[in-house]
Amino acid sequence: MLTDLRDLGRLAGFRRLMAARLTSQLGDGMFQVGLASLFFFSATTSPKGVTATQVAAAFAVMLLPFTIVGPWAGVFLDRWRRRQVLVYGNLVRLVLAVALTVVMASSGVNVAVYVLALTALSVNRFLLSAFSASLPHVVPRSHLLTANALVPTLGSIAAGVGGAVGLVTRLALPDGRAQDAGALAFAALAFAAASLLATRFARSDLGPEVVRSRDELRSELARTGRDLVDGARYLLARRTPAQGLGIIFATRFLYGMVFIAWLLQCRNLLSDPSDVDGGAVKFASVLGATGLGFGLAVVLTPTLSRYTGPQRWIVGCLGLAAVAQAIAVHVALPTILVASTLLGLAAQGAKIAVDTIVQRDVDDVFRGRAFALYDVLYNAGFVGSAALAAATLPDDGDAPGVLAAMGAGYLVLAVVLGRWGAREPVQLATTSGSSATATS
Repeated sequence: MLTDLRDLGRLAGFRRLMAARLTSQLGDGMFQVGLASLFFFSATTSPKGVTATQVAAAFAVMLLPFTIVGPWAGVFLDRWRRRQVLVYGNLVRLVLAVALTVVMASSGVNVAVYVLALTALSVNRFLLSAFSASLPHVVPRSHLLTANALVPTLGSIAAGVGGAVGLVTRLALPDGRAQDAGALAFAALAFAAASLLATRFARSDLGPEVVRSRDELRSELARTGRDLVDGARYLLARRTPAQGLGIIFATRFLYGMVFIAWLLQCRNLLSDPSDVDGGAVKFASVLGATGLGFGLAVVLTPTLSRYTGPQRWIVGCLGLAAVAQAIAVHVALPTILVASTLLGLAAQGAKIAVDTIVQRDVDDVFRGRAFALYDVLYNAGFVGSAALAAATLPDDGDAPGVLAAMGAGYLVLAVVLGRWGAREPVQLATTSGSSATATS
């Protein structure tokens, strides 16, 4: 793996793309902490704790719009210069973050806050699809597995660092609207820096390889639905990408349940509901433990999955997630931290393998649509879990039966994917550029 990392470090395009992505996701972490402060840990909007319904509704409102518009994003990613998407997309987020900061600091929570937040989060998911679709243009096929282990995982760590900066900013500011808006102001600066870093690429460096004219784009918008159906049929015909997207949806659904439960436990059970800062610090420690799991995934996934194949590796991650869910049944901060570390390792390890399968087995002309559909399923899984959480979780998040059922769900997924993989050999690119056949 160290040899792979050195090889990647020598690639100028890879270094530039990673710098832009890490800076962008640093801003993501600050932005998300600002929203979490507003919706879940604000002394002005939720001084007596939050209910499961409020938490579920907030997540649904934040994620549902992009779940609906996401398929259209893929059509543009396969037609627009992705370098331009990264430059102008971060500029749009800069404007939205500044506007949101001003509105929150001057007027507090109103309809404009929700509209601006929803728009910014939708642009964020669009940008992450563009980053993923651009990676094969700066990394050779033989190193995609290692790159997929490194870039998204470090991106998640960067978001965690941004979240920590946002949390420190929150604790340093006096209670009130300034405390809720502080992290958003820093996020705006990060978005500006990410846009500048993306300009280091030439317009055509990140694809797509064929760019249609504006007239052609306008005429094809009418056929977007058919394009997406064709993309979905293509993925189903390739089988392994479709399986990967199905696993992403299911695991995101299961993860969303325990994530909401942990938030409720930190806010209402493990802390005094009136102690918003105490609840925020406890939940930040859970996010930090999850980030540690992400870091373990970046080390273990490239090393072990080259022997197992990506599908068997995903099966192992699903089994580990089931163990994490069993630990999470007991509500105490130490056990939650252990469970969140293991679940972070399992979730990120599976995601790295799925990313590699999609990038490896999807032609570039369909890759933008593939990752847009990927993000739709990613968000739809969490929206579905939010709806279920509102109906099944108590306000203190202590629901051992529900969490045990989530663990059983991971085991079922492991069995199903194991049987799928046993019927189909998968080619796994090795670091030397050759291919090893793994019956997975």
